[in-house]
Amino acid sequence: MNLEEYFARTGYKGSPETQDLQTLTDIFQHHIRAVPFENLSIHCGEKITLELEHVYNKIVRRKRGGWCMENNQLLGWVLKCLGYETSFLGAYVFNPHQNAYASIMTHLLVKVVIDGKAYIVDGGFGVSYQMWQPMELVSGKDQPQAPGVFRFTEKNATWYLEKMRRKQYIPNQNFSNSDLLEKKECRKVYMFSLEPRTVEDFRFQCSYLQTSPDSLFTKKSICTLQTTDGFRALIGWTFTETTYNYKENMDLVEFVTLEEEEIEKTLKEKFNITLDRKLVPINIKGFYTI
Repeated sequence: MNLEEYFARTGYKGSPETQDLQTLTDIFQHHIRAVPFENLSIHCGEKITLELEHVYNKIVRRKRGGWCMENNQLLGWVLKCLGYETSFLGAYVFNPHQNAYASIMTHLLVKVVIDGKAYIVDGGFGVSYQMWQPMELVSGKDQPQAPGVFRFTEKNATWYLEKMRRKQYIPNQNFSNSDLLEKKECRKVYMFSLEPRTVEDFRFQCSYLQTSPDSLFTKKSICTLQTTDGFRALIGWTFTETTYNYKENMDLVEFVTLEEEEIEKTLKEKFNITLDRKLVPINIKGFYTI
């Protein structure tokens, strides 16, 4: 780990000397605004691996993004190098179309303990469910953030994350019924236990998610990045820009369908991503919401 190189990648210029919540939040926010949540490797003929050196080179040196197993593994390594007390946890993501949590543990997240208090740091979910601040691990407490109100609930040693969103204003009414729009105002996100995990616990899932025809990630090419006031997303050929709290209790959600020749330019200008191979966009309907 070259911390100077990592901080140059994320644009963080503060002092990481103090392992407090404010410093953690600042480092975390720089990460999610510089490093996209994306699965583009799957759709341009590359293999995603969990080897730490590969993840570091991909995100820090090649200026790419990654999914949770890459983003949060790197973030956890950075925080550990800085002296934070960290551990990995595993979560089961909620599928709104099946109205059920996944049967396999596919989501890796980071737990950080500061002065005896536990926080969840998750830099690998993307879109509107991406937390912007570390969340205190307490049950039943509303934790308002720019994206909306997040809340953990604990029951029988299982923890559940849900998010309440604002109303949405969609200027392009052609997209008012898009399956990319979240219809519910309160949405379950994932469930997890506090059992410590290792990257080895995710080897099978990493392979499965990029090869199975049942995987969301083979059905959609996804690239999302948090901004200072919302987030951007390119899902298939659809580019979305969301502005949080555009008006009181209302988010602005703007959609545009891109032409083939606009994809590469949009990735560079909006996400700072340059691919080595040609992306084949895909967006099979009915599998993703923002």
